[in-house]
Amino acid sequence: MPLVTEITPEKIEMDQLYKEMGVTDGEFHHIKKLLGRNPNYTELGIFSVMWSEHCSYKHSKTLLKQFPTEGKHVLQGPGEGAGVVDIGDEQAVVFKIESHNHPSAVEPYQGAATGVGGILRDVFSMGAKPIAILNSLRFGSLQNSRVKYLFKEVVHGISGYGNCVGVPTVGGEVQFDDAYNGNPLVNAMCVGLINHKDVQQGIAKGVGNTVMYAGAKTGRDGIHGATFASEELSEDSESKRPSVQVGDPFMEKLLIEACLDVIHHDALVGIQDMGAAGLTSSASEMASKAGTGLKMNLDLIPQRETGMTPYEMMLSESQERMLLVVEKGREKEIASVFERYGLEAVAVGEVTDDQQFVLEHKGEIVADVPVDGLAEDAPVYQPDSRTPAYFEEFQNQTYTPEIRNPRNVLRSLLQQPTIASKEWVYDQYDSMVQTNTVVRPGSDAAVLRIKGTDKAVAMTTDGNSRYIYLDPQTGGKIAVAEAARNIVCSGGEPLAITDGLNFGSPENPEVYWQMEGAVKGMSAACTSLETPVISGNVSLYNEAFGGHAIYPTPVVGMVGLVQETAHITTSDVKQEGDLLYVIGEASPEFGGSELQGMLEGKHFGQAPALDLETEERRQKELLSAIRNGLVSSAHDIAEGGLAVALAESLFKEELGCEVEIEGDEVTELFAETQSRFLVSVKPEKAEEFEAQIPEASFLGKATNNERFHIIRNGASVIDEPIQMLKADWKGAIPCLVKSEG
Repeated sequence: MPLVTEITPEKIEMDQLYKEMGVTDGEFHHIKKLLGRNPNYTELGIFSVMWSEHCSYKHSKTLLKQFPTEGKHVLQGPGEGAGVVDIGDEQAVVFKIESHNHPSAVEPYQGAATGVGGILRDVFSMGAKPIAILNSLRFGSLQNSRVKYLFKEVVHGISGYGNCVGVPTVGGEVQFDDAYNGNPLVNAMCVGLINHKDVQQGIAKGVGNTVMYAGAKTGRDGIHGATFASEELSEDSESKRPSVQVGDPFMEKLLIEACLDVIHHDALVGIQDMGAAGLTSSASEMASKAGTGLKMNLDLIPQRETGMTPYEMMLSESQERMLLVVEKGREKEIASVFERYGLEAVAVGEVTDDQQFVLEHKGEIVADVPVDGLAEDAPVYQPDSRTPAYFEEFQNQTYTPEIRNPRNVLRSLLQQPTIASKEWVYDQYDSMVQTNTVVRPGSDAAVLRIKGTDKAVAMTTDGNSRYIYLDPQTGGKIAVAEAARNIVCSGGEPLAITDGLNFGSPENPEVYWQMEGAVKGMSAACTSLETPVISGNVSLYNEAFGGHAIYPTPVVGMVGLVQETAHITTSDVKQEGDLLYVIGEASPEFGGSELQGMLEGKHFGQAPALDLETEERRQKELLSAIRNGLVSSAHDIAEGGLAVALAESLFKEELGCEVEIEGDEVTELFAETQSRFLVSVKPEKAEEFEAQIPEASFLGKATNNERFHIIRNGASVIDEPIQMLKADWKGAIPCLVKSEG
């Protein structure tokens, strides 16, 4: 290929070089129309990353408009680095989730590590102090050696970066399914704490003000990373390793501290991190939001490699970098703040009034494009949608599992990687740094106290892609509802969500149909449960070699407010004699269940039904009972059904139980019927609890005999030592990780 300097605008069009950057014929002609001429190579590169799926949401923008984004707690909705939600006392939480799927598929350690670094910058660029990291991970079968390698390295990458940067990794979820064998999903969420008066915006306003670059120098890593994230994985993806950035958590720690210092300086006008599309996106988006233009001299960009071209500098996604706009004449004041932390901050440009994005290099103008052409005027597509044949087939199917030995089934379920203990994962994370973590990984949600107050925040990530595959609309509702259940079970009031929408190619009509249904279902649940969407991320083209799409996987990150720390509740039963109750009746719903996957090796049939009115009522009743001090433990009944939830609740204290069930034993024990909770109550509070939640059914009590005993019609259905069940559950993932193959 010729040198970039030898590639003329005419050659770009003649040889269709724009297609190598993921630009279509139609998009190229649109660029020509916007410019009134052919783009040069640097301009084409800038348009290609800004118009990539990862940056422009061109195939999902119309769907995202369906989400409710306003609410009584919302201070900042979608459109900035992260969303902001009020928690009272002039305090707020800032949070967002982002994906780093494609980078993690080819370079899992750095892909996961830089995913953490990027989401941290989204949060502290808002002026918030990061207080917690969570993740949502999807992998294929741990019997697969490649999957095992990816799993290990992704976890090491998350822990390596998070532990070094000094922000606790407090929660998350990991699920396993063959659908992800060729394309893992790595979603990282960050939660920050801020005072209302300190909330920042990424805007470049004030004509004549100075644009400053702060943090690490620019290198050649991550070039075209946004484009790489917007195409299907293929056998050539290994060659895209240069598109994976390299992170430095120690630099990030300094950058966090410097940025949290500089936000209090009245010379600061705007600040934004250099994430996907690097310097290009941060600069053009800040100008577009302000209705201004921006001119930069690329000779002033700090560079760690020699001979970098304008194209390379603008498309690099080197990590730990921020872009600031400061009042003209006060550059030294801002630079001195960064110098205190050993960081460089230099003036590289200025805000203009012509709404153009102009780049100068070695005395020449190398790019001159309209800022709105890059941001607001990116193409928007309305893909074709088609209901898959499988959906129609599944709607007419009823699946009834045949089980002869519930004891063996429970033991096998507890060893399924999606259900089994994730201690092997979260033991590698420092969850206690900053000393605010009250509920560590392993319960329904993590809980962090707010120092100086009696409040706490609960946080979780959730999403069951098997349900969404069977029925996207119902599954989308369930994803939001389950996240809210986990917040409520921890004593919190759900406030808002951040969404991570992971799908295959939107150009496949059946995949786009899945996207439509999932967004519709999520929107309905968010409206009903009053949890608006305040931020999020869309990751498409998640397909393995040969075009095999992943299961549709929208992930819900949710934060809730615990009004008083006395309300904090965990999922583990506390002591012998506590009474056990189930809220909600089971129905024979096994489509998409862990039991179905274990017995049949696939998922089919109808997803569990969800009634949003019932969901909302039960959540409010349970939260009220928790706040009234009537509940000792609460656990959402999810994967594996009541039997798994009950066993999980007994493991921490290694208590036994004496429980009696009625009805069909398979349904009662293993159905994944929605809107159900398992709670424990002290005997002296039972009467008041039953009066407050009339739907609660008495199951039995916790014992000190260390036996998991379930009875039906006077006969034992399961009677096992709790230590044996715990060993099954706790040892499954370490055993699979260590095994050969």
